[in-house]
This record gives sequence, structure tokens and C-alpha cells, in this order.
Amino acid sequence: MARSARSSTMRLLYTLCSSSLRPQAQSSTAGLLAGSFQLRHFSAGSAAALRLKEEKEAWWKESLQKLRNIGISAHIDSGKTTLTERVLYYTGRIHEIHEVRGRDGVGAKMDSMDLEREKGITIQSAATYCSWKDYQVNIIDTPGHVDFTIEVERALRVLDGAVLVLCSVGGVQSQSITVDRQMRRYEVPRLAFINKLDRMGADPWKVLNQARSKLRHHSAAVQVPIGLEDDFKGLVDLVNMKAHYFHGSSGEKIVIEDIPADIETLALEKRRELIEAVSEVDDKLAEAFLSDEPIPPIELEGAIRRATIARKFVPVFMGSAFKNKGVQPLLDGVLSYLPCPTEVSNYALDQTKNEEKVMLSGSPAGPLVALAFKLEEGRFGQLTYLRIYEGVVKKGDFIVNVNTGKKVKIPRLVRMHSNEMEDIQQAHAGQIVAVFGVDCASGDTFTDGSVRYTMTSMSVPEPVMSLAVSAVSKDSGGNFSKALNRFQKEDPTFRVGLDPESGQTIISGMGELHLDIYVERMRREYKVDATVGKPRVNFRETITQRAEFDYLHKKQSGGQGQYGRVIGYVEPLPPGSPTKFEFQNMLVGQAIPSNFVPAIEKGFKEAANSGSLIGHPVENIRIVLNDGAAHTVDSSELAFKLAAIYAFRQCYAAAKPVILEPVMLVELKAPTEFQGTVTGDINKRKGMIVGNDQEGDDCVITAHVPLNNMFGYSTSLRSMTQVK
Repeated sequence: MARSARSSTMRLLYTLCSSSLRPQAQSSTAGLLAGSFQLRHFSAGSAAALRLKEEKEAWWKESLQKLRNIGISAHIDSGKTTLTERVLYYTGRIHEIHEVRGRDGVGAKMDSMDLEREKGITIQSAATYCSWKDYQVNIIDTPGHVDFTIEVERALRVLDGAVLVLCSVGGVQSQSITVDRQMRRYEVPRLAFINKLDRMGADPWKVLNQARSKLRHHSAAVQVPIGLEDDFKGLVDLVNMKAHYFHGSSGEKIVIEDIPADIETLALEKRRELIEAVSEVDDKLAEAFLSDEPIPPIELEGAIRRATIARKFVPVFMGSAFKNKGVQPLLDGVLSYLPCPTEVSNYALDQTKNEEKVMLSGSPAGPLVALAFKLEEGRFGQLTYLRIYEGVVKKGDFIVNVNTGKKVKIPRLVRMHSNEMEDIQQAHAGQIVAVFGVDCASGDTFTDGSVRYTMTSMSVPEPVMSLAVSAVSKDSGGNFSKALNRFQKEDPTFRVGLDPESGQTIISGMGELHLDIYVERMRREYKVDATVGKPRVNFRETITQRAEFDYLHKKQSGGQGQYGRVIGYVEPLPPGSPTKFEFQNMLVGQAIPSNFVPAIEKGFKEAANSGSLIGHPVENIRIVLNDGAAHTVDSSELAFKLAAIYAFRQCYAAAKPVILEPVMLVELKAPTEFQGTVTGDINKRKGMIVGNDQEGDDCVITAHVPLNNMFGYSTSLRSMTQVK
């Protein structure tokens, strides 16, 4: 009985305990189930986000891989603009071809300025874009004239690849060397295009050898011409070993055939030469070449691409842009051998970490980093060209100018096609676009505000020539100043200054043509007629011996008169003296009250501002005042100041004055073959040669030449050394 009661009590307790415990267990189980559901839900969500991110990245990568930013650069009259015109025609951007200085009077698409069409030269670099075989190609056509070298400089600063155009008759010329040097400075991979094979005297093999010797190119031809001059029919592609002929009224129909028997031997020899040249700089191809295996086209193309992007090799294409031959294979070469934006290393400087070098990913997913490399004054205000290195920029976005700290809104975003614009909503890394309404200077960096990066600045050459300029009409002073300010902002090589002595406005630039173009633009765009001339050279006068002065200035005109007497001497300062004018008061006693001495010094200084020989300032002179006389009533500051001025003029002739002319230390760098001509010209200009060194293929001459004989020297030097 007792046992059964105890067991029932225990059962009751167990039941109570289990019932009190069950809800907790249930709730914890439910919590575990809910937790596992949330985990699964979270995993599924993160996987979807990751997949979306990967898809987006894959799309960006594919988009960037099918993008090329190239520049076309060369010596003047090598056919850059003509080549760009054909590229635009074959890619469908324009529907008819117009020639530079063409008879129809329309002119090439990329020469949009009236001055460019009149003179038949490119003055400003012009940007455009086109599509070729599903690839997007941004092109900047640059000037060839040495006076507009800044346009080439800033274009190459933002490009990933370049085409160096060489004339098959003129070969490697002076500006070709300058442009190639600029490409090396900005580490730009390049192709060479030997143009004008239809001209009399065309010799592509001579030009190729010149590129190897003068430009130090490790290069080889990837094409062989079929005929030359009037017999130029087509090209042999050495990679695929096929002949290309260009038929149709504008060479738009390409016919691919077998190589003609008469040039098959030459083609095989040149292909072997190409493989040898590439295998010297590409290990993968070298292995196949040394084992005497046949090199398939795809393997050779890959090796050329690797070597070109690494800047170890320059593939040489050929053709005649004017005769519409060889342009399409060159476009194929741009796609095959030049890098996309992600294959080029671009660096920024982190301003928060003491300008530490940071490598940019080139991905649109990163923070915005863009460089303003060119400014233009358009119809709608300032047009700023931007190269986007990282991130995305959208119309209406706020961007930060890192150089000034200002936050600005982008009201309008466009893509340029010469002087035409196409409005776009956004642009991503790797693209070249333009924005309106953003006030900045050339070389400023823009970010989205999350980073403080600045891009390295471009190299700006110093001006080599100056002119004095003034507006003909006084009424046009406002427009005159406005024009000069705008041109200075647009072009870093165009400088404006005021000569404090002559009061002349001095404009400085890269040559006569450069300054002439700006004076002409001032007349056309601002309706300001300006006169230009040689700047006044600031001569100086000095004395060569000691001379005494004793001058009494006395004037009586009723009432208080003027009375002042100064006695002393003038003498030249010793050579190397830190000051150019010295006044010493050696008065003993109170012959002249001390309060008049500053007026005497002021009078001598004023007199020394204009010597009596040619009216220029007098330098290296010491004036010593040792005696004089004063009147208790008639003496005044004005009287002593006038006494000092007349005393200086009285003794100046006796001190045997001479004229000093400014002599410049000139350093010239010219090819060695012109050394004799350049040296002879310096002697003709009364120069004195003080040094002559050798630097590679150039000679470096140091000389002292009078400034007055240096006006227009840059133009003379260019003509002596065959620069156009």
C-alpha cells in the first residue's frame, strides 16, 4: 500500500516536471528550426548577390577587353588626318571621304577649325570614337607640327596605345623622333604604320631600318607590299600568309587570295625575320622557334601581342591611306596587338598618405578617379575632356576636384566626335568623355570624394619664343584680356606676361606659327585686331670710372625760393657686388640738415632710372655725398631732390658710361650631322661657345649669346636641322 502510494506520487511529480519542461524544449526546437531557415535564406541571398556581382564583373571585363584608346601621331604631312578619315569611313562613322585641303572645300572630319582647313594642318588634337568588329575604339588625332607639341603630350598622357605614322619617302623625321620620345615617357605601347607607299621614291625597308637605328625600335614588318609607287596593289599578311587586295571605289572590299609567286620567297624570308625578332623578346615563341616547329598564326599573333604590350616590340604595318589601301588590316592590328585599359598599369598618388603611389585597378567597381587632360571653350561654356581611370561617372553626379577641394555637379556628359557631341547618361573606367560646366585647370584630378588621389601631371615644355602684342583699338581691351586668359587656360605652353620696364604685353609660345595662330584666333573669335612685334630688349647702362659732382640748385621766383647744394662723387661698384645701386652719406657736421638726406637719395635713384646714353637704367653705381650747403629759408626736400638729379646728369658723362646688353646662357641639343651649321650660326650671332658634349646621337652645345641676337632663333634652328 505504502509502495503503491509512493510510486503514484513519483509518477505525478515526473508528469508535472515533464509538462513544465516541454514548452521550453518546444520553443528551443522552434528556434533552431527558424535559425536554420534564416541561415538557408541568408545563404541563398548572399549566393544570388555574389552571382550578380560576378555577372556584373564579367560584363565589365568583357566590355573593357573590347575597348581600345589610341592616338595617331607623326611628323607633319605624314598622313595622320587622312588615315583617321579612312578609319572613320570604314567603321561607318562618316559616310563619305573628304581630303585635307580637298577640292570640295569641306576638309577632313577631324580638322574642324576653319584655320585647320585653310592651312591644311592639324592645330588641336581632336577626339572621336568608332566600332570595328564589335570593339569600341576611341581615337585622338594629334598635330604633327612641333609648335603644337603640347597637344601630343596630353593626348599620350591618357591613351593606352598609339599608332606612329611614318612617311615611306621622308622616313624617320625630326618630329617622329620627338613623338617617339613622348611615347616612351608615358610608356605607351605602339604600332608603326609606313604610309604613302603609292608615292614616287617609296621605300618601306629603308624606313624600317631608320626606325631601328634612329628610334631604337626593336621592330619587324608584319606585312609586305605587293608592288610600290604606281604599281602598289595590295599587301601580304605575314602572320596568316595571305595576300590582301583592296577593291571598290574607296577600297572597302577586301579580297583575300594566295600570295603571288613572284613575292612568295620575299614573304617567307620576312616572316622568318618577324618570328626571329619576336622570339628574341618572347620566351614562349623562342622555344617553338629553337625547336624548329612550324609556328601557327594564332601562336605568332599571341606572341606579337605580348611583346607589344610589354613595349619590347613594335609591329610595322604598311599601306597608303590616300589610296585607301592597308587601313582595315591596321585596324585589325590595333585590336590584336594594342592593350585594353585593364592591361595597362596606371598609378595615382594618395594625398592622405604623403603622395604614396597607388596602382589603379581600372575597374568600374572602384571609386571614381578621372583626369581632366584638355580644356576647350565651347558654345555652351568650358568643355573639359576627362579620361576615366576607375569607377563610373553619371550625369547629375557630384564629383570632387582633388586639387582645389571644390565639389561640382556634372550638368552634361558627352562623347566627342571631332566638334560634334553625343549626350550620354553615364561613362565607366577606360572611357574618354567630355563634361560641360565644370570649372577646372588642365591636369586636375576628379574623384567621388571617397579617396584623395591625384594623377601624375603631364610634362609641359618651356616656351621658346616671345612676341610683344597690343590691341590696335583701345575699345577692344576687354576682349583682348578675355582672349589671352582663355588661351592661357586652354594651352599650358602659351604664356602671357607684362614687362615691368617697357609696359609691353609679352606672349610666349612654342614657335612663330604657334603665336601667329593665337593672334589670328583672337581676330576671328574675339574680333580683336592686334599688332605684334619684337619685344624690347632691356639694356642697362653703367659707369667705368670715378667722377666728381658739385651742383648748386638755386631758384628765386618771389616768395620762398629753392636752394640746395650737393658735393660728392660717383664710382663703379666692385664686380660681384650684391647690390646694383648704393648711396653713402659721408657728411660731417650739419652742412646739410639730416632730414634732407632721404630726398637727396631719392633724387639720385630717380636719375639712375634713366641714363643719358639710351635712356635705360644705370646699374653697378655707388654715389657718395660728402658735402653741400643749405639755406635756412629756401632749402626744401624738393630743392635737394632736384639738386641730386641735376648733379647726376652733370657728372655722368665724365664717368665714361657704357651700355650693357643681356647675354644668355644657351644650351642647344641637335643631331651630330648639323653640328657645324649650328656652331657657325652661333658665331654669326656674336655668340661665344663655352662647351660641346656628345649625348647619344646628339651634340649638346653650350654658348653665351646676346639676347638681342636671339629673336627668332628657334625658327632658324628648326630650318637648319630640317624640322618642319
